[in-house]
Amino acid sequence: MKLRSLRIETQPQLMIIPMIDIIFFLLVFFMMSTLYMVEQHTIPVNLPQAAATRQDKPNSINITVLENSNIQFNQEEIPLTLLAKRVSLELNKQPDNIFVLRADKQVPYGQVITVLDGLKQAGAHRVSVAVEKARE
Repeated sequence: MKLRSLRIETQPQLMIIPMIDIIFFLLVFFMMSTLYMVEQHTIPVNLPQAAATRQDKPNSINITVLENSNIQFNQEEIPLTLLAKRVSLELNKQPDNIFVLRADKQVPYGQVITVLDGLKQAGAHRVSVAVEKARE
């Protein structure tokens, strides 16, 4: 009889605080590891530098003017004459799109202004110009 009463008195206890610590550690580990798995799919362009920069929004559309003056609309090469049509199609799908103009610094200024003018004529009101942050 005495053996049975000892077993009842020494039941194992479930400690929940160490379990919460382990779960929190795993959560932080997976959050940090997924930050390094994000891959940016953009065309490498040698951008000019500016002191005041801002990151583009996730719902942005990249328009890239390459060094040889070719225009790419989200990694698809298009002629300048079709740029206005593509911009208006994107604005019909989602009117709050932001168009990010990325131009190589070797591209003539007039070519960049021509592309910017084409964006404005197609109805793009939210246009930003991509630059690299200047090194101090």
